[in-house]
Formats: sequence, structure tokens, C-alpha cells
Amino acid sequence: MDLSGADLVIGTSAGSVVGAQITSGRSLEGLYATLLEPADKEIGAAMSRLTMLRMLPLMLMPGTQERKLARVGKMSMRAHPPGGENRIDAIRSRLGLTEWPERDLRVTAVEAERGTFVAFDRHSGVDLVHAVAASCAVPLVWPAVTIDGRHYVDGGMRSTANVDLARGADVVVVIAPLPQAYSKATSIRAQLAETGAKRTAVITPDELALVDIGRNVLDPNKRADAARTGLRQAADVVAKVSKAWVEESV
Repeated sequence: MDLSGADLVIGTSAGSVVGAQITSGRSLEGLYATLLEPADKEIGAAMSRLTMLRMLPLMLMPGTQERKLARVGKMSMRAHPPGGENRIDAIRSRLGLTEWPERDLRVTAVEAERGTFVAFDRHSGVDLVHAVAASCAVPLVWPAVTIDGRHYVDGGMRSTANVDLARGADVVVVIAPLPQAYSKATSIRAQLAETGAKRTAVITPDELALVDIGRNVLDPNKRADAARTGLRQAADVVAKVSKAWVEESV
């Protein structure tokens, strides 16, 4: 099953890298081969449980979603001043492209100070590298990314998949390496219901994939293992995806 021809591709955090790459016209085989090469140009980091626990109280405190996200954004800004040009260079190298595709690609991020959720696309006036870098700017791990004087952090702070952006689609396939949610309202199941899609499929890592990916999802040395286990698991879920993806008339 080749999903890269989807009418709409929504990328959140690392998914923004995937979204940009699969809509660029590059072959899936070539992209996969790249993942097996040494991750020499990547910058490693640790995404620990402690990091998540530091953010959790800010998300559980009373307030609107924007207020909660603003708390996380402001804490992130205090932990790491905006900037991180080395990080942006690493994203540029990982993407292997700089221009937005002609396709409908949405790259999600959160404005740090106000907690406002945004979905950049080729009409937003934002260059692709900075949009993807913003979507991948995990709070307390990476610095916020500055775009037109505003600062942005990981779109996964609002939802790990932001499925509701596919509202109105007949078919929705969600690939979510991190399916957890801070609340029921932002869960994949709740957001899928908002889309009104007739046929859906949700793919998350199986037990072996979780082991192969490892506990630290920001460790570039696990990239090849993650790619291989993804390809392995694809054989197990292809029938499930096909049931949702293939037209009923086929």
C-alpha cells in the first residue's frame, strides 16, 4: 500500500519530516535507504519521563487549551532561549529539500507565548525548513524556533497526530509512533470522530517495535532499528490499512 499519494498529509513533530519527504516526489525506497545510513549529521537528545512529568502538571491545571499550551511554551522558553541554528541545520540536512511541495501538506506547531495552534502550509509565507524545525521543537529539549518574530514549539504539544485537521475527509489513516494524549479531547479516537471519516485506520507500534525504537525516541542511533521494525510491522498491518484505504468499488 502506497499512502504517499494522499490528498492531504498532516505532519506533527517527526511526522512533519515524514510528510515533507513523502510529498516531495522522492521514492519511498530511496527514503528508506537513507534511514539505514549513519545518522552523522543528527543531534542527539534525551526525551525522558522526567521531561514529560515536568510538562504534565501545566497541562492538567485549569484553563483553556491555549492557556495550557502557553504555560508549556513559556517554560520551554525559560529552559532554552530561542535560536538553535545548529538544530535548524540538522533539520535541513534531514529533509534533503527546502521547497514546499505542490501537494496539500500541513505542518503543525504551537506559538510558545500565546499557546496558539498553527498549521503551516505552502501558502503561509514560512519556509519549509523552519516550519518543520518548529514542529519538531520539543519543549524542554530543543529551543523554540523563531519565525517572523514569533516563537514556536512542537505541534505534538496540542496532539500527537492532530487528526482533526483532516475534518471532512472520507478516509483517514493515522500513523502514530506516540499515540498518547494529555486529554480525551485530544486523543486520536476523539479527533477521528471529529473528522467524520467513513473509513479509518490507526497504526501504532507493536510490542517489538517499541523495543526496537527504544525508550529515548530522540536517539539518532536508533534510526535504522526504527526503520527496520517499521518495515517489518507494515506486513502485519497492510490488510488493516488496505480495508480503509482502497475504494469500496475496487
